[in-house]
Amino acid sequence: QVQLVESGGGLVQPGESLRLSCAASGFATSTSGMDWYRQTPGKDREFVASISPGYTTYYAESIKGRFTISRDNAKNTVYLQMNRLKPEDTAVYYCFSPFMKYWGQGTQVTVSS
Repeated sequence: QVQLVESGGGLVQPGESLRLSCAASGFATSTSGMDWYRQTPGKDREFVASISPGYTTYYAESIKGRFTISRDNAKNTVYLQMNRLKPEDTAVYYCFSPFMKYWGQGTQVTVSS
């Protein structure tokens, strides 16, 4: 059974950091690539970052230089390290497997003073 479980969201102040985790089961993230997306109320879900099986990464311009996507094959988990967070980063963050066409349930990130 395919499952993606995100965790690590929360409330932080501008300039602080968070690390999101996406634990996968039912398939191997190392062979399929994984994405992170985010969504705010009233807006479409937007691409944030991706990592390929060969560790090639892509980032949205809005977060480039502040966020880093990584993967731990032994834990079958993908991470999104978010540094220097801004209020406009506030959103529900989702991990997505393009290969399995499967979304996680999302984790809320709120950046506010």
